Amino acid sequence: MTELAKVFEIKEYMVIWRQLEEQDFHGQTIRVRALIRCTGGEYAMDVYFLDDDSPVPAPLYEIEQKKGFMFLSVRDLFAFVDILRNERPIYGHLRGDRPEWMSITTGKEPVGEGEG
Repeated sequence: MTELAKVFEIKEYMVIWRQLEEQDFHGQTIRVRALIRCTGGEYAMDVYFLDDDSPVPAPLYEIEQKKGFMFLSVRDLFAFVDILRNERPIYGHLRGDRPEWMSITTGKEPVGEGEG
């Protein structure tokens, strides 16, 4: 049975900065400034941070490869990295049935908990 939706816990991430890379993504040329690869077990999500002048493709979940792709503005990079560094647990939501709902979320925590 094929999984149209999968939630996985992100255990590791890797940040890749680019000066500017033009890349073909399913027939559309995007302008990549950075990439964060989030992995957990056999699942992965690549979050592309795009130049302001880049078209923004729709999110995609390649079910057979167990890999998702999200696209954000390069201006969102530092907030995204901050969440990865400071929150736990973090989950990747891969959605083949509703790609627009692809996301990365934190676990529930009490209001006002603070960090550290």
